[in-house]
Amino acid sequence: MTAMTKRQALRLKTEQQQNNRQSKRHPLLSETDINNILVNGAQIAFSKLKRAKTFDARLYYYAEIGVYLEVSLSRGAGISDSTRDQLREIHQEATHLHMDANKKFALQPE
Repeated sequence: MTAMTKRQALRLKTEQQQNNRQSKRHPLLSETDINNILVNGAQIAFSKLKRAKTFDARLYYYAEIGVYLEVSLSRGAGISDSTRDQLREIHQEATHLHMDANKKFALQPE
């Protein structure tokens, strides 16, 4: 085994501390939890979008669903492909619902 320089030993120690911090960061939060949180949050926002009466409310919930989808694109966060697919489907349905509501509003006579 080769002798380490002081700098190499310090770098190794720093890496070990970072690994320990990362593994202890969220001991109660598993990878499946983050997937459930994202999907359930998007589903709640979608159901609120369906009930929304005003353009601003619909836009708010539509944007919220977009945020869940955007967060799901993070790499290394333990987000599964099935979660991304579910969020894409929810977002697509929300897009259609939001656009249809906008069309109906635009067609109403003033």
